[in-house]
Amino acid sequence: MAEKMVVVHGLMVLALIIASPAEAKVSCGDAVSALIPCGSFLLGVGAAKPSSACCTSAQGLKKLTTTTADRRAVCKCFEDSGPSIGVKPARGKLLPSLCKLNISIPVNPNVDCNKVK
Repeated sequence: MAEKMVVVHGLMVLALIIASPAEAKVSCGDAVSALIPCGSFLLGVGAAKPSSACCTSAQGLKKLTTTTADRRAVCKCFEDSGPSIGVKPARGKLLPSLCKLNISIPVNPNVDCNKVK
C-alpha cells in the first residue's frame, strides 16, 4: 500500500510541475494525471497486466489527443517525465496492446516526438 501511495504522489507532483506547449490543449499534467491509475503497472511494482481502471484512463487520454499538437505534446511529456518517474520502457510498450489502444505514437524511449502525426 505504501508503494502505491508513493507512485500516486510522485505522479501527482509531476503533473503539477510540468508545463505543456501553448498550442496543445492537453497539458503534460493532464496526461500524467490521466495515467495515475496505470502507475503501479508502468513502474513494474504491480500486476503484469494493467487494471481496467488504467485502461479506461488510457483510453480517455487517447480521446483527448485529437490534434497533432496534442499527440506531440503528450509524446514529449512522456519522453521527458517517464524516466524521471521510473516508468519501465517495456511496460510502456505493452500498455497500448493490453488496453486495446490504437495509437499513432510509437512507444519507445528513442521516438522523435516531432515526427508524430
